[in-house]
Amino acid sequence: MNYKTRKHVLSYLSRLSLYSVLGVYFLIVVYPMWWLLYTSLKTDRDIFLSPFSLPQWTDLQWNNYSNAWIKGAFSDYFLNSVFLTVSTVMISVLLAAMAGYALARFRFLGARPIFFYFLAGLMIPLQLAIVPLFFQMRDLNLLNSHLGVLFVYVAFGMPFAIFILTGFFKSLPSGLHESALIDGASEFRAFWSIMLPLARPGLITVGIFTFLGTWNEFFMAFMFLSGEGSEHLRTLPLGLANITIVSQYRSDWGMAFAGLVLIMAPTMIFYAFLQQYLTKGITMGALKG
Repeated sequence: MNYKTRKHVLSYLSRLSLYSVLGVYFLIVVYPMWWLLYTSLKTDRDIFLSPFSLPQWTDLQWNNYSNAWIKGAFSDYFLNSVFLTVSTVMISVLLAAMAGYALARFRFLGARPIFFYFLAGLMIPLQLAIVPLFFQMRDLNLLNSHLGVLFVYVAFGMPFAIFILTGFFKSLPSGLHESALIDGASEFRAFWSIMLPLARPGLITVGIFTFLGTWNEFFMAFMFLSGEGSEHLRTLPLGLANITIVSQYRSDWGMAFAGLVLIMAPTMIFYAFLQQYLTKGITMGALKG
């Protein structure tokens, strides 16, 4: 075998190995989603007797979704999750953008310690803070309220958001900021009209991660929204925990899988439309942070 033939064979084998690994990874990631989708259209009997087989076309249980939405009170849980998630994303992105801009563009005494102070929030395990946080929320009468959970979500999301956006604002050309000031713009005007639009990839990156973390969050919502009379305040993950026992104390697994699909769908749609900004935002923020 000559050199060119051997090189061609090695190149072919390397591509084949790469495609094989990617194919296996594709199956590992995509097949569970596909399985979840068609399982949500089965009866409880079919789920247990033939968990991996496709349902019959004439026996699709579309009523699983209507049961989850109505009987499982998913409509209320969905609205609660939308309210908390949208509010958390908007507040976190706005506050983190202002803090990141100030830490990236201005030189003042204590700027570096303040930046590391925010970063220290990434190192605090949630389980370590939950007990004192619970008593503090109780003393402030914020238990069993959306406002209290919103404060907690924003507080725990700020360190990561500020870390990404500080690095992103550092990566933007300073000449644009200086030109705006020379032309008579105030600092607020330069930030709002010039620098903030340029930081859109970073803002969207922070928004995506904040959305994913808030939409799927269970532990803090369980701690702060599980009191007596707070059923109407529950979010989707909390509702899913109770959705399997909604009809005469028996588990309705078809409805539970339909609930999982309803939770997963907004996340997939949100990510599909905005994923192009993820790599750019994280890379620029990490390199300059």
